[in-house]
Parts: sequence; C-alpha cells; structure tokens
Amino acid sequence: MMGTGTNGFTEAGLRRLREVLTRHVESGRIPGLVALVSRGEQTHVETMGTMRHDGGAPMRRDTIFRMASTSKPVAVSATMVLLDECRLRLDDPVERWLPELADRQVLTRPDGPLDDTVPARRPITVRDLLTSTCGLGLDLAAKTAPIMGALFERGVYGQEDGWLLPGSDPDEWMRRLGTLPLMYQPGERWVYNLSDDLLGVLVARVTGQPFEKFLHERIFEPLGMTDTGFHVPADQIHRFPPLYAPDWQTGAFNVEDPAEGGHHSKPPAFPSSGGGLDSTADDYHAYYRMLLNGGTHDGRRILSRSAVELMTTNQLPPAAQAARQAWARDNVSVGYGLGQHGGWGFGMAVRTYRADYAPIGQFGWDGGAGTTTYADPRNGIVGILLTQVGMSTPDSANAINDFWTTLYQALDD
Repeated sequence: MMGTGTNGFTEAGLRRLREVLTRHVESGRIPGLVALVSRGEQTHVETMGTMRHDGGAPMRRDTIFRMASTSKPVAVSATMVLLDECRLRLDDPVERWLPELADRQVLTRPDGPLDDTVPARRPITVRDLLTSTCGLGLDLAAKTAPIMGALFERGVYGQEDGWLLPGSDPDEWMRRLGTLPLMYQPGERWVYNLSDDLLGVLVARVTGQPFEKFLHERIFEPLGMTDTGFHVPADQIHRFPPLYAPDWQTGAFNVEDPAEGGHHSKPPAFPSSGGGLDSTADDYHAYYRMLLNGGTHDGRRILSRSAVELMTTNQLPPAAQAARQAWARDNVSVGYGLGQHGGWGFGMAVRTYRADYAPIGQFGWDGGAGTTTYADPRNGIVGILLTQVGMSTPDSANAINDFWTTLYQALDD
C-alpha cells in the first residue's frame, strides 16, 4: 500500500511540493518558510528563503515561529489532561473557577446596543469553552457591532499598539471581560477565539499553577517540545524572525512584531491559549503525531485515547454547525479562502465534508501569522507549513492552500 520506497509520498510529488513552495518564496512575497510533511515513518522537511524580508540569516529547520491561532489545537490539551484526571467535567459550570462569568446577560441582538439584554438561560460550561460556544468572541465580519468595539475599548483585546493578544494579566483580563454581556446564549453559536483564552485561565485556576508551567510539565516536556512556550528566551532570539504584515495597498513589508524587543521576547502578562505559542516544525510534529497515535508518544501516554477522539471529532450540534459553515462561506474573502471545514472539535477544526483536497476527518487549524498545522488520520499524515507573513494580504494563505493541494497529490496509494 505504501508505494515505492517513499513510505507513501512519491518522489515526483515531493519535488512538485518543493517547486510550488519555491515559487512563493521567489515571488518576493514570502521571505522564507519551513514545511514539514510526514507519513508513517517518513518525515520530509523543506526550508527556504530567509528569516527577514531584506535577506540575512536563512530559514532553518529549527527556526522558531509565532504559531498564532495554531496555538489552539495544542494549548487545548491542558484542559484534556484535567478531564482525564476528573479534575474537570465537560458539563461543569465554569463559574466555580471563573466567578467573573457568573450571572451573564446576553444581547438581545448580537449587533445591538450593549444595554439591550436578557439573562443567560444557563451557566457557561467547560464544554462551551472547549467548543468555542461560550457566547462571546471575535466576529471579524461584524466589526461595527457595539460589542466588538467594546472588546477593544475595554482592553480585552488589543493593547495601545493594536496587538491582538490580551495585554493584561489573567485576573485583570477576567475583570474586564466580566463587564461585558454575551453575544449569544451559552452553547448556541460558535464564536471565534475568546473561549480558547478562557481555557488558559481556567487551567491555571483549577491547577493552582501558571498555565505555561502546567503545559510544560504535562505536554511539552513529555513530548520533547523543548522550543515551545509563550516567549522566546534571549539566548534563542537569533532563531526567531520578525512578523510581517504587508501593506495590502503598497505591498510594503511592515514589521508587525520585531524579534528583539517585540511581544514574544519576554514572558507575557497573559499566556494566550488562543494565539500566544512560539514553536518549531519538529515540536508541532511531535504533538500531532501523538494525536495520530491515540495519545501516546514513545510508549508514554500523554492523553487518553478517548480524550484524543473527543478533541478530534466534530462537537457542534447541527444548528451551531450550520451557522459555522455559513460564517465560513460568508467570510472566504476575509480569510482568503481558508476555513472551509464544516466542523469544530475541541480547540480545532474537524473536516465534516469534502471542501478541498483534504478528506473528511482531517483536524487542525491555521494561524494569522501565516501558519498551518493539520493531521489526517485516514492517510496517517501530518502537514505543517510555517511562515511569518501575516494575513493582511492573501500571500501566506495562498501558500497554505497550495501546500495542501500539492501535498495530497504526493500520495501514491
């Protein structure tokens, strides 16, 4: 079944993958990238271009990247550990640990005034956070809604310089969040991102230790993910490129976040489960291989098989899933064609219908820094493509699309 000595990827297919990625780098729109694909025992890595737009040091296999929203599928594992250990239950109300979320008010209309509300029908649960259905989040298609403005005005998101990760410590962040109503009733609608950040606070309060410390002890260290965390140590900052946000009108390569002295050069006030991780292709590969392996790594159990199956299965009830699919279709222009998956598990997308070259059951997510990380249990594949070109233009999204399109053509069975 596994083909001609490549364990499932054809030589011609891998050559085509290299050619397609090279085209993106040679266009001048992607300074450099690292791509990793694996199947069975075969791992194939491509490194191309430079860490900076103006040249200098080359991209290397051990280059550290801002993983952006691809943090979600990894950071969610901390909550799964607590479920495995019965320190949390899926339908526990979270207000026991997050009292700021007790007695919620819900907007009568998601785009209506902040004082036009009704009481929440029920408390927010752990399951609501895991499935991004707590009722509050970022809807980039509703930028003019008062609640979107309030999230930024009250400092829940966006510091003075517009950075999109939380800028205050978790307790202050929760206090600010507690002043806002929900957009939807708990469990009713998938809304992006905020639930994931809440999970990090929940884990820290349940365990009594910093979120990053718990993740390191229970996930990163057992998996050998030595370069993964919420900041890059000073002695490793030379492995860390700047993050670019090209100007969509002029194409100018604006630096959104520098390496030295930037947001990731010191431990953050808020370790963002939704978008704050820094990592490498090999570290992420170890994590996704663990998921494909039913929760074990080198014979050591990290998560129960049942936990992995839960995370990587669609968890949205039909009405919420239909709303998410409509949202994705209506926002193809915002996401430059990324995000047609259908379903959502815990902290990650799960493909429930065939919308592109990937089969049903593929799971993972994409990141606004130009990152994509998915595994496909049907074919036993992990695919990781890392750039540091933000989604202000379609360039990294186009590279991501072409990466997956050519990867699936490199299968020979």
